[in-house]
Amino acid sequence: MANDKNNKKNKSKQKWNVNLNPTDPNNRKTTAYYLLVIVGIVMFLNYFIFPSYLTPATKEVTYSEFLTEVKKGDVSEVKLEASKITFVAADANGKKNVFVTGIVEDPTLVTRLEAANVTFSKDIPTEASPIMTLLLTWVFPLLIFWVLGSLLGKQLAKKMGGGAGGGALSFGKSNAKVYVKAGDGKKFSDVAGQDEAKEALSEVVDYLHQPQKYQAIGAKNPKGVLLVGPPGTGKTLLAQAVAGEANVPFFSISGSEFVEMFVGRGAAKVRDLFKEANEKAPCIVFIDEIDTIGKKRDNGGYGGGNDEREQTLNQLLAEMDGFEENKGVIILAATNRPESLDAALLRPGRFDRRVPVELPDLAGREAILKVHAKNYKMDPNIDYNTIARATSGASGAELANIINEGGLRAVREGRTAVNQSDLEESVETVIAGYQRKNAVISPKEKEIVSYHEIGHALVAAKQTNSAPVHKITIIPRTSGALGYTMQIEEGEKSLMNKEELFNKIVTFAGGRAAEEIIFGNITTGASNDIEQMTKIARAMITRYGMSDTFDMMQIETQTNKYLGGDTSSNVSAGMAERVDQEVLDIIKKAHEKAGILLSENIDKLHELSHHLLIEETITGEAFMRILNS
Repeated sequence: MANDKNNKKNKSKQKWNVNLNPTDPNNRKTTAYYLLVIVGIVMFLNYFIFPSYLTPATKEVTYSEFLTEVKKGDVSEVKLEASKITFVAADANGKKNVFVTGIVEDPTLVTRLEAANVTFSKDIPTEASPIMTLLLTWVFPLLIFWVLGSLLGKQLAKKMGGGAGGGALSFGKSNAKVYVKAGDGKKFSDVAGQDEAKEALSEVVDYLHQPQKYQAIGAKNPKGVLLVGPPGTGKTLLAQAVAGEANVPFFSISGSEFVEMFVGRGAAKVRDLFKEANEKAPCIVFIDEIDTIGKKRDNGGYGGGNDEREQTLNQLLAEMDGFEENKGVIILAATNRPESLDAALLRPGRFDRRVPVELPDLAGREAILKVHAKNYKMDPNIDYNTIARATSGASGAELANIINEGGLRAVREGRTAVNQSDLEESVETVIAGYQRKNAVISPKEKEIVSYHEIGHALVAAKQTNSAPVHKITIIPRTSGALGYTMQIEEGEKSLMNKEELFNKIVTFAGGRAAEEIIFGNITTGASNDIEQMTKIARAMITRYGMSDTFDMMQIETQTNKYLGGDTSSNVSAGMAERVDQEVLDIIKKAHEKAGILLSENIDKLHELSHHLLIEETITGEAFMRILNS
């Protein structure tokens, strides 16, 4: 029992709450709240419901009718009140009813009542205390309404997202989640495929461990480190790993949590966050999606921007200037839109170091797959290199999803471990969606799809610089694809020359060219091929300088390489028309070359298409064996 008490005491010390969580079970309504609710219900019933049931119904009559009833001897009781006379009289059936009549100056009333043997009485006036009257009529009602309003206001404020001290009207809490130093925290060993980023951040960890070593030479640790990269590459995981390696408290908050409905609240949250961080130093503060509050400020005049966001940014800039470099507070931030950040935020003295967290290369993807596979029961003969080569351009989050999809498929198939086929199928699921096993496709359409996919594969195989074919299938997928051809590069490529890009365009044109040669007609199945061909051809002209006409002129600028790679044009309308013509010429040449290659190998096109039509799926080895036979 003593140990349990000590453990609870230690946990309470380690639990640093920056604000009260409205969903916390400890934040329960007080007993007074329920008592006030019960009193209110009782008062309502007593004054509005119960009197109608407990008090007999009364009928108003005239004074003359009252005297007639007295004279007849039907009246049994009379009560003389200050403003009315209430009496009880029996009807013809002997049932007693309550009646009420007004007061009339009648000196003979008492004599008449005595003559009729009627029991009568009169209220004794009591003089009420002025203090009690004041309390009952003003003080108590106002107090009840004030208490109820206060309790309801607090509950409403908590639901609106406020913290301790008044919720929506609280201007001093940051809502930051605090992860205290713990032995089971994230480590650099949990992060794979980001060796350069880990090396850059290891210096921050070393400084938090041995600050005196840097102070002795006069070196200052960077105040802020900005992690930049596409979504899913592990920026948040890296920040947690830095805190785990340094064994220091880790504050985590999203940039969107600073922006609130009330102007000035975001700035107050920033002040509170840095105040807490200084108290817990050495520590790490991690701001995710900092572009939410760190966007470039509007230069178009007053009233054109978001005042709340700009005030929050100004406060963040001031706080980063305010704390000392050698105190041990490190600010980590993550974004996938670095070009949108304010220049004042990126200058030396604030975010001194910028760490790119890019998509992993071939070795990195293989390492990431192995790290995530540790949590699953895997077949010992799995070739992770093949899976890594098939997932070029995938992020760490996508690779983790591939491993999980493989585990789900193994369970569906009734196996106790994930094997190679599970991972290969999960790659296809991520790329093209699940198989549509019940899809109904006519034999004619199936034949067209077969020739279309073999057209891609045959053109790719006949070009020396194209990636080898790994798999061809005509099984429909949930993404809408009726079939696809998978190519896997033999190694990792960082650069591609003009010939290799042109050959990719020729491969994309192979499907449409096969339809034209065999069927003399074209279908809608090449829509995605056309999109990819146009995208590559335009990039060759506008961004890569692979045009004799425009030489090395930059025609388009990539505005955000981490989120879709959108581009903006830098040329006039007349120049854009010439660019379109150059792109069209490249596509036409690729289309023509694909048709020539297929015409020269028409027999193999028929043989391979018929084989695929029967088998529905063939591997790259089977394809090459038939092609070279």
